[in-house]
Amino acid sequence: MKLERYFFTALFIFSITPAQFDKVELKPEPTKMVDFDDLGAGPYKRLVIRNAMVIPGHGGPATGPYDILVTGNVISKLQRHDPDKPDRLEGNRVIEGDNLYVMPGMLNLHLHLRNKSLPLDYIFYLQLATGVTSIGPAEEGRVQDILEAERNNEVISPRLFPLYGWGSKTDFDEEFRMDPVNADKVAKRMIKNGVRQVYLNNLCWNPTMFGAAARAIEKAGGITAVHIQPSSTSQVNALDAARLGVTMIVHHYGYAESALNRGVMNYPVDYNYLDENKRFREAAQVWIEAGENPETRHRLLNDIADSLVYYGVTMQPNRATYEANRDIVRAHGLPWHEKYTHQVLWEMHLPSPHAHASFQYNWTSLDEYRWHYMYDLWGDLIFEFNKRGGRVAYGTDDNYQWSTGGFGNIRELQLVLESGMHPLEVLRSATYNSAQTILEPKLGMIQKGYIADILVVDGSPAENFRYLYPFGAIMMDEETKEMYRSKGIIHTIKDGVVFENENLMREVERIVRESKKDAGLDIVTEPFK
Repeated sequence: MKLERYFFTALFIFSITPAQFDKVELKPEPTKMVDFDDLGAGPYKRLVIRNAMVIPGHGGPATGPYDILVTGNVISKLQRHDPDKPDRLEGNRVIEGDNLYVMPGMLNLHLHLRNKSLPLDYIFYLQLATGVTSIGPAEEGRVQDILEAERNNEVISPRLFPLYGWGSKTDFDEEFRMDPVNADKVAKRMIKNGVRQVYLNNLCWNPTMFGAAARAIEKAGGITAVHIQPSSTSQVNALDAARLGVTMIVHHYGYAESALNRGVMNYPVDYNYLDENKRFREAAQVWIEAGENPETRHRLLNDIADSLVYYGVTMQPNRATYEANRDIVRAHGLPWHEKYTHQVLWEMHLPSPHAHASFQYNWTSLDEYRWHYMYDLWGDLIFEFNKRGGRVAYGTDDNYQWSTGGFGNIRELQLVLESGMHPLEVLRSATYNSAQTILEPKLGMIQKGYIADILVVDGSPAENFRYLYPFGAIMMDEETKEMYRSKGIIHTIKDGVVFENENLMREVERIVRESKKDAGLDIVTEPFK
């Protein structure tokens, strides 16, 4: 055990380096209004949301009701609602918020667009309709041609903060990029060319280069993230990544390995990293290895948690995309698949040894137990990290493993709640915390002077995250005892543009219906047709 890898303290103050790329621009005077027919329109000279309760986004409770004035893409005024007040706010569009709640739009810092066969409008409409106004797409190449159009609200899209690999958007060759001496030059060029998030996955085998890249990107004004490679945790585990300066750790890899009494997990002798069926089985087993030993369990939930906080790393769990591993039959039968899961995406999910994250064949009840155990212990770590002052951010990592993007947004909130965090803390992770992580100080809150990324919701999300689903939550009328559904998110407002979520979901349904015209039976559906 290398004790010098640990630094035990709970004291940490987050710092943000001023970025050199363009922040989201405040535009209180809209230069032009866009009209997407019945799907959305804006920004308005004066948009008023009247008589709504406000969940601010920073972790505080709901307050109000308030009248909110949005001019262009800026929240310009919040005032207490008074129906008898003669100077109530007026606008050229008014949204009556009687019994409605508003909260900031969520920032999904990590998701996948998959390949070109999965339409972008399908992905974007689902993200907006389920409350996400900013995304970090991992397939950065698919959005390069629309980045400017998105910034000008010329396309229906969440705000785009793509993830780039080390050296992307530069013309440096591999030998130059992989020399730590050149890290500052590479980082400066990347940031100058518009890169904000840099993924360091392919550097996990080389701690020296990993640390040089992480420090150089931060110095240049960007942020870094890492999906710690299970094949390289002997070189960089979660604690190492934090110590070496990475901004954010995504997923669950590397944490349990940090607590072990030796430098590597108990790999089976026939382990093959490229065999995903075995890789993902062992990715859960290592948590059992760490958790069933009282010494390593205590170390994980105390020393490791303290050290992660000290080094200032942000934790982005991505629990929604892995949930299928603890109950694969449930994942196959989710009620939205038929109407809202695109056929191309469905086929990507089907078990195959040749496709990434499609490894659930020969998947046993013991495998599901491993993942149940892992989720519980992982949740305990998230709770302890948050309790000690660590920053938890938000991302879903779908569309993968039977998690349909959009629906995974709400499920991610529910699964982080399982850790024991308060619902308001969970919402803060998806709003304020994620905005701070992505270096956007004017996103993630409902406050005067902030960007108008706003959700108008039928019900308080702090009470029930299911209020954010497009189909709402099942409710009972207290007088008649009849059942009904809440309306979900009625409007998603992104950059001052007001979207009609019911109509966005109508278009998603149409796109999916067309995708399924020639669909036949498969290994999952055949027994039930």
